[in-house]
Amino acid sequence: MIRTATVSDVAEIRAMIRELAEYERAVEQARATEEQLREALFGDRPAAFALIAEDDETGETVGYALWFPHFSTWTGTRGMHLEDLYVRPHARVGGHGKALLASLAAICEQKGYERFEWWVLAWNEPTIDFYKSLGVELLEEWTVCRLTGEPLRKLAARTRLS
Repeated sequence: MIRTATVSDVAEIRAMIRELAEYERAVEQARATEEQLREALFGDRPAAFALIAEDDETGETVGYALWFPHFSTWTGTRGMHLEDLYVRPHARVGGHGKALLASLAAICEQKGYERFEWWVLAWNEPTIDFYKSLGVELLEEWTVCRLTGEPLRKLAARTRLS
């Protein structure tokens, strides 16, 4: 079963974020607290939204998807950016990942979002193969850019914005 996350899911979402970060070999980067997630997902102005995958028989939380809207200047419409898709290892053959993606695609259709986009690590071949089986287009000509820490602060210090 796929359902919209509630505030009572925050601790489980945080736990799964840590599990995903461990799988992606970057657990030290997963610093979000429950309080930050609660505010981001359920505050007055949510920054993101989440779906929960539950095992139909046990009701156990086995996965989640966390997304937020973005805007395309080319299409003049909003789209969806999938930040996280995670299914716990013991539940990965149960169709939960596909069900989460199908639910997100349905949200895109309902909201008129023309693009549904996300990133995947280049070394994660099983996941890439899974995505390809769904008809996902890999945009290999694009490179993700990121500015953080000291370089971000240095660039910000150069502003003349008033």
